Amino acid sequence: MEFKGRVTLALLCLTAAKIANVGVPLVMKEIVDSLDAKQAILVLPFALLAIYGLLRLSTTLFAELRDIVFVRVAKRAIRRVALQVFRHLHSLSLRFHLDRQTGGVSRDIERGTRGISTLLSYMLFSIIPVVIEFSLVAFVLLAKFDWRFMAITMGAVVVYLGFTISVTEWRMDIRRRANELDAKANTRAIDSLLNYETVKYFNNEEFEAKRYDESLQKYESADVKNEVSLGALNIGQSLVIAVAVTALMILAAQGVVGQKLTLGDLVLVNGLLIQLYIPLNFLGMVYREIKQSLVDMDKMFRLLSENREVQDSAGAVELAAALPSVAFEKVDFSYEPRRTILHGVSFEIPAGHTVAVVGASGSGKSTLARLLFRFYDVSGGRIAINGTDIRNVTQRSLRAAIGIVPQDTVLFNDTIYYNIAYGDPMAARDQVIDAARSAHIHDLIVSLPDGYESMVGERGLKLSGGEKQRVAIARALLKNPEILIFDEATSALDSKSEKAIQAELKRISASRTTLTIAHRLSTVIDADQILVMEAGRIIERGSHRDLLGQAGTYAHMWALQQEEERAEEMADLTMGAV
Repeated sequence: MEFKGRVTLALLCLTAAKIANVGVPLVMKEIVDSLDAKQAILVLPFALLAIYGLLRLSTTLFAELRDIVFVRVAKRAIRRVALQVFRHLHSLSLRFHLDRQTGGVSRDIERGTRGISTLLSYMLFSIIPVVIEFSLVAFVLLAKFDWRFMAITMGAVVVYLGFTISVTEWRMDIRRRANELDAKANTRAIDSLLNYETVKYFNNEEFEAKRYDESLQKYESADVKNEVSLGALNIGQSLVIAVAVTALMILAAQGVVGQKLTLGDLVLVNGLLIQLYIPLNFLGMVYREIKQSLVDMDKMFRLLSENREVQDSAGAVELAAALPSVAFEKVDFSYEPRRTILHGVSFEIPAGHTVAVVGASGSGKSTLARLLFRFYDVSGGRIAINGTDIRNVTQRSLRAAIGIVPQDTVLFNDTIYYNIAYGDPMAARDQVIDAARSAHIHDLIVSLPDGYESMVGERGLKLSGGEKQRVAIARALLKNPEILIFDEATSALDSKSEKAIQAELKRISASRTTLTIAHRLSTVIDADQILVMEAGRIIERGSHRDLLGQAGTYAHMWALQQEEERAEEMADLTMGAV
């Protein structure tokens, strides 16, 4: 155990604090008895008063020392669990992250880590101290008073704990419901704010506010029930303690009247009960907090129990990615059993060659990239790099060998420099700038007031679609991978920028194994082979010239796009003339 010494020292401080706490009423008894006129003591008991003050100080001193010693243990445990959950979330499949709701997950982690802190603190600082203190009080009561004092005290504790546990168990369902509604409200708020522009486009601010308020109303109702039930629990606990304290004080007062006990004994009983029932009352709250913490932690640890859909096999090896060739061999795939996306897809990308995939939306083009990157595993067949099934290599080495420019570029809410450097966080600044130049975005960046330190905003919303895409291209270039995937890499660019970047992409992909997914056929005419997909199947394959000669689907698509481009050029000329 990393902090065994700290935990031991904290426990020693805790024990010392409780011994001092129980010692206070014992010394107070001696002080009261020594000042009793019947004792005929004419001098102040300075020694006893000094001991009383020292015990009072020790109670606080050792309690604070315990906190100081233990705080690093608690914070380190929270840090490690939070890091474990964070790493696990990154290890889960794309399917999980497409289904999850960011707001709810972030709130679950936040409450879960807070719950760990509560559990650690209360277990060490409340449960154990109360057990120690109760044992000391029980020993004093048995040693100095008759059995009735101990019987009433024990009975009250049993009734108190039984009542607290039963009511708290009932309250947990209310708390769990309140948590679910709180997470739902938070999810709706974050989802709405992330889609701020869409809300504005459709003038739906009030609609979003109404949806959010509906969630808040349900949470409000559940939280009110939670607080009301808490009040009922507190009243019941106070009643049990009040009855027990009253009974014990009556017994003690009768003993004083009957001269079997001294005034000091009455003070001692009162002091011991205060010392016991204050932490016992706190223990009721502690039990509630521990139960609530367990509920809060439940969802967070449920995230840890999420199975990794894609994980390294037991004998996974590092991928040997030098001069890689990629082969799809009779690949079948479906996101869900009822809908098959790919049907027996087979093709090869020889080392250093470029294969382009074209087809209508929904034909399965982008799925090829996701499977090669191993966001999902194939349902049938296999994908091999240099003859090795990618399921038999480590995901880390596989993804290190692949660079991708996705169709939908999402950036971190950080600087432009950070987002480009993300391709290789260890790269020198000159390398980052060279990558930006290759992606034809350097001139734009240096024209900004803050240059490379300009913030891109949430998901890169401060940049245009074309600018984001060029940042993504620069990031992929900086990674310098052996295999490149361009998934509609120039779809957000204007014609002029597209031609400039297309030439650059052609240059950098010349010595790399490249898979290009495109909608615009003019961007793939130089590919070594072009695959035409339809409904998850390859229906045509060959070079640009070969496919035009076949006069099939590709030739038809080419003719349509040529007509569209001519129409756009005519429109531009007309606008220019005006």
